Amino acid sequence: MEFSHKSVLLWECIDALNIRPNGIYLDGTLGGGGHSLEICRRLTNGRLIGVDRDEVALEAAKKRLSRHARKVTLVHDNFENIALILDALNLDKIDGMLFDLGVSSPQLDDGARGFSYMTDAPLDMRMDRGSSLTAYEIVNNYPKDELRRILYEYGEERYAPQIAAAIERVRSDRPIETTLELVDIIKSAMPERALREKQHPAKRSFQAIRIAVNGELDALPPMLSGAIDRLNPGGRLAVITFHSLEDRIVKRAFQDAAKGCTCPPEFPVCVCGKKPRVRLVTRKPIVSGAAELEENSRARSAKLRVVEKCDPFDI
Repeated sequence: MEFSHKSVLLWECIDALNIRPNGIYLDGTLGGGGHSLEICRRLTNGRLIGVDRDEVALEAAKKRLSRHARKVTLVHDNFENIALILDALNLDKIDGMLFDLGVSSPQLDDGARGFSYMTDAPLDMRMDRGSSLTAYEIVNNYPKDELRRILYEYGEERYAPQIAAAIERVRSDRPIETTLELVDIIKSAMPERALREKQHPAKRSFQAIRIAVNGELDALPPMLSGAIDRLNPGGRLAVITFHSLEDRIVKRAFQDAAKGCTCPPEFPVCVCGKKPRVRLVTRKPIVSGAAELEENSRARSAKLRVVEKCDPFDI
């Protein structure tokens, strides 16, 4: 299917990156290339590195960015490998990075990918189709206690014990093979009042399994630390999150990097020697305005946080 995607918080991200025409920028979650296209339009002698673990997204972005091909380098990789990616391109430090942590609309809407709880498809949910772990493996082979943990920690699903038990009962008789089979099992484990809530009953569970399949939360700490390390002084890191688990990790990492000294407050002078690595550009996250929400309901949960790399000689 055609990879067409509305970029979330597009203009807010472009403003936040403070793009220099001759700078080097990295879009670590390239997707359909919407953010990258606007970055390229602001570059003259600059360069954009576009990274994505989804080869379908890379092909779509290649077409979308074709007019700017001389400025663009595309990389098929996971953003947690940020240091290795830049090393392979012989780049030490760059001027800005953007990471949009949401699943793109084409991935959600393509029934064959297994991300959606609205259409029937094999239990897959892989962003990188070359990886071995699928939703089928987790749903059918993970121990019940591990399933419960995944549903509770990654989906914040309050009925995680009941859903994990229901999955175990069904799979002891037959494999669970499709998304709608899983949806029915999830619904069967939930009380009537939960089924009447505005949110789809399977939303949290599907989010949790998708996060586990793709190791999404595990990839965040090395990405955030590596990205800050590889920014030039004055360079900016912008991250869009879509659920509270991601946002907490990003918020804490940014606060820790901006903190500097970690000595106990009763110490009269600093002895740890730690200096702030970044300045918080956004103390509170930037969220979508009414106009964007009217055009794109998936932007409702998006939060943008931004930091700027400190110059060590100015501290």
